[in-house]
Formats: sequence, structure tokens, C-alpha cells
Amino acid sequence: MFNENIILENNFVSIRPLNEGDFEGFSYIAFDERIWKFTTSRISNEDELQKYIFDALNEKETELRYPFTVIDKSSNRIAGSTSYLNYSTKDQRIEIGHSWLGKEFQGKGINRETKFLLIDYAFTQLKIKRVEFKTDVLNIQARKALLKIGATEEGILRSHTLMHDGRRRDTIFYSILYDEWKKLNAQSF
Repeated sequence: MFNENIILENNFVSIRPLNEGDFEGFSYIAFDERIWKFTTSRISNEDELQKYIFDALNEKETELRYPFTVIDKSSNRIAGSTSYLNYSTKDQRIEIGHSWLGKEFQGKGINRETKFLLIDYAFTQLKIKRVEFKTDVLNIQARKALLKIGATEEGILRSHTLMHDGRRRDTIFYSILYDEWKKLNAQSF
């Protein structure tokens, strides 16, 4: 997977591998502190954005994460980023995470369309049996969105992750299994 040039798209979004050239597009949307309230890292200036891109590309090289750039097709602008991570071919599972959208792109269905493409690719092309998600237990918006796409809430790991502001978050896990996806997809996700 890590050596492939994965490009996914539908009528609403295009998802392609993140690259260094995305710096300018991200710089228009990434510096809004509200985006980073429930994330483990934050981007508040150009140096942090440069580090974010460098780290994402380094993690792709070391096969820890496959970072994507999300493009809103209606404006043809970069809307945010998401990633595949924690990929286990042996266990046939993958996580979708490190997801964020600029504020102006939130609430427009871009997250849902992006998740659909990534989930479908994981099940149909990567032959995954389980797609995982995790978020801050306090992130009600993300939790509702995950339930809305058909993910099952699995449980909370207390004091699981150190946040960029020093808070220790409780992390809540969700998943969609292959057989569940077949039913969801048949119902026109």
C-alpha cells in the first residue's frame, strides 16, 4: 500500500497523497485554533505546518501512516487531511485517523464523502476485515459523525493519549467490520 499512488474521488471530493507542495493550500485553512481542540497535535503557524508535512511524509516512508490531502471539488481547494494508519496485513485491519478539515469545509458532507472513499477502498482493494477509528471522548461532533456513518462504539481507554496542550485525553474507539460495510454500502451509505 505505501508504495502505491492512491487517488480516490467521487463527485464531491478528491483524495490524493499528501505532498510538500500542499503547504500553501494548507496554510489558508490550518491556523484556526478551533480545528485542533481535540487533536494530539496542532498547527498554529508556518513552522508547525512545515513540521506536520515533514512528519507525515516521514511516517509514510517508514510505513507508519499513509497521509492524504482532501480536496473539495466544488471549490477545487484543499479542505484538509486524513490518513490510513496502524495497518496490519496479518490482522486485516486499518485505522482512519489524523483527520481534520478547515472550518469553512466542515458541515458540508466532505468528511462523510472522504470516509466513504477510504472505507470502501480499505474493504474492496486492501481486503481489510476491520476499519478502526478513535477520537477524544469529549469530541461530540466526531463521535456523532462516526455513528452516522455506521461505526460501532467499542469502548473508552482512560487517560490514553497526551494532547498538545498537556491534557490527557480519554480515547473512544469505533469500528466498521467488512460484513457491516457490505450492508451499509448496499443501503447507499
